[in-house]
Amino acid sequence: MQQIHKSRFTLAQKEDLWALFFIAPWLVGFVLFTAGPMLLSFYFSLTRYNIVDPPIFTGFENYVRAFVRDPLFWHSLRVTIYYGALALPLGLIAGFSLSLLLNQKVPGVSVWRTIYFLPSVIAGVAVAIVWSRIFSPQIGILNPFLESNFGIKGPGWFTDPDWAVPGLVIMSLWGVGGGIIIYLAGLQGIPTSLFDAAKVDGANVLQRFRHVTLPMMTPVLFYTLVLGLIGAFQYFTEVYVISGGSGGPQRATLFYNLYLYQNAFKYNEMGYASALAWVLFLVVLALTLLVFRSSVLWVYYEGEVRRR
Repeated sequence: MQQIHKSRFTLAQKEDLWALFFIAPWLVGFVLFTAGPMLLSFYFSLTRYNIVDPPIFTGFENYVRAFVRDPLFWHSLRVTIYYGALALPLGLIAGFSLSLLLNQKVPGVSVWRTIYFLPSVIAGVAVAIVWSRIFSPQIGILNPFLESNFGIKGPGWFTDPDWAVPGLVIMSLWGVGGGIIIYLAGLQGIPTSLFDAAKVDGANVLQRFRHVTLPMMTPVLFYTLVLGLIGAFQYFTEVYVISGGSGGPQRATLFYNLYLYQNAFKYNEMGYASALAWVLFLVVLALTLLVFRSSVLWVYYEGEVRRR
């Protein structure tokens, strides 16, 4: 009689092994290209390293230098926070408002959705070049438009320290189309029965928006808020192109990422740049955790039961 060999692994263990087998390429890539470089950068942040010579271990000297002896560290952080404080709420409001308009059943709405989404897929370098021409006091079209239609003499924008960051904020609204797609998906996922019930109860348009649309959209708003917060602290390409990598005029656009880049690839202070990168990581992590902690106060999840 043929013997039946019992497998050494249970069905659940076999499923776990196959799962590990299929995700192994990702795990290897994560270790080699993400976790490994992160650990190496942390080591470099504790050294004096100029790429050419071997790193010299200095402990936390780079971190002390950033917080105590480097005024440009604080300046670049202030510029980045200033930009984020303007661009993030404006981007959320503009994207959400446009998505409400594009969610209406009007003729040609798919064409309008495409038009608003297209700018978000254009490369940042191309966008920066186009907007630098638009804002240019000499050859740009924005200042003549303001003067001829509103009698406003436009500023120097990217050549004026007071207007450089607001100009970048205006430019950032060009790419709100990416968020519009997410908002549209959230709006179309709201059950129509909720609106019907609100109408039966006598709620008008504003009341339906306040008590139905807005609460149901808070998870989507929370998601875009977190992504926008991280993106604001990673702002680099556009300001690098517009300022030529200098952070001008008068360091008004010296964003944190740009200052980090300058230390790494202009001054060859890779150790100090690594320390700046880890400080940035901790700042973004802390702010993200604060947003997550605040979500219990304003984010509504359908079916969630909260303790009073």
